[in-house]
Amino acid sequence: MNTKTTVITPEQLQEQFAFCDRIAAYWVRQGRTPTAYVETYGCQQNEADSEKIRGYLAQCGYAIVSSAEGADIVVMNTCAIREHAEQRVFGNLGALTHTKRRHPEQKIFLCGCMAGEPHVSERIRKSFPYVDGVFSTHHLWQFPEILCRVLTEKKRQFYITDEPGSIAEGIPQVRDNALKAWVSIMYGCNNFCTYCIVPYVRGRERSRRPEDILAECRCLVENGCKEITLLGQNVNSYGKDLDCGMDFADLLTAIAAIDGDFLIRFMTSHPRDASRKLFEAMAASPKIAKQLHLPFQSGSSRVLKAMNRHYDREQYLNKALTAKAIMPDLVLTSDVIVGFPGETEEEFEETLSLIRQVRYDSLFTFIFSPREGSPAAKMEDPTPKEEKNRRFDRLCAVQNEISQEIHSSYIGKTFRCLVDGQEGDLLTARTEGGRLVRFPGDASLIGDFHNITITGATTWSLTGKLLSAE
Repeated sequence: MNTKTTVITPEQLQEQFAFCDRIAAYWVRQGRTPTAYVETYGCQQNEADSEKIRGYLAQCGYAIVSSAEGADIVVMNTCAIREHAEQRVFGNLGALTHTKRRHPEQKIFLCGCMAGEPHVSERIRKSFPYVDGVFSTHHLWQFPEILCRVLTEKKRQFYITDEPGSIAEGIPQVRDNALKAWVSIMYGCNNFCTYCIVPYVRGRERSRRPEDILAECRCLVENGCKEITLLGQNVNSYGKDLDCGMDFADLLTAIAAIDGDFLIRFMTSHPRDASRKLFEAMAASPKIAKQLHLPFQSGSSRVLKAMNRHYDREQYLNKALTAKAIMPDLVLTSDVIVGFPGETEEEFEETLSLIRQVRYDSLFTFIFSPREGSPAAKMEDPTPKEEKNRRFDRLCAVQNEISQEIHSSYIGKTFRCLVDGQEGDLLTARTEGGRLVRFPGDASLIGDFHNITITGATTWSLTGKLLSAE
């Protein structure tokens, strides 16, 4: 595994823009505007990567469309974190044989985390001959070059070598939403949790320079963005690989100092690096959302050690409860894995007791999925699937009850919410803590913060009314 970080120079990026110009000229000669469809799987980091892919495509002269049918290029940006996600990609990739049969000149690309797995790229070579290009996350910055070679050389392209992790500033982006934006502050991961494939496909941690992040955030706010979500596999370790003297809490504070009415969110936090300084920085600024996603994965210290999580139950509890003490209105969410290899019934009960003690607003719950190439995939796993399903159902029942109780306590309270969309006859909004609220109102409210009084609650969402409404 190559652990060196490479900074892509302006000259290297200009070479990619030259490929964009060549592709645009190619389509001018064809006498029409080409179309492109980008399908994204997985996490918010993949969403941010897809914005760059669309940015490159727009610079190449493509119009972005919402369907693979008839598109001149289809890009599948994939996720490798669970087996189900991987199988779904292969299923949808297989379905593209029909679109390509109807449109023989269509070019199909697979990229993202799956593309960085050797067994996946080999399967694509052998079983999916109609896929024209495969490139890993390390090669995203070279996408125009890859596309140009496919168009001009009429040969399949595989950019999957173990390149060092890179930082490339200046790649154009086409964002789906002018109101909300993802901003990647770092890439890769150094933690090597035994169940996770991410460090192997996204590389080691590498942080963007703070001045580049601040410039991007400032530009977003100036252009009307109301919510910025900072992204990284472990945002709490931001800056450790730089000599800038700025950690994540400092970065948050600096972004919050930008003029404008906007809210800052971030994900994901690793408990090992979550600090009191971070919690105090969050509490100090009204622009930093009082929302924290702090994955605990298991309530058992033995299982946490087997997961290589770098903390035990008591250390996690101390940080979670400290955060809640510093920010009494904190919305705390987490991830948990049920059925990790060797997990006993007693250890599962420890997970339930931690959930009851912390009282999360919501959880993202998963049954253990072995990922080829990760250490946990080789561990003995004697627990039957039926037993894992039983535990999963019990855990969901416990958390659903807690979520319902917390949401019910919101009724009658008023929250400042960002109105962000429309569902049927109702508008949608998010509280500072990220809770979904549906309420009646005029579409002119979309794009601004408004005070909404909560009138009803379910396990998953809230209903409300505009404070000024009768």
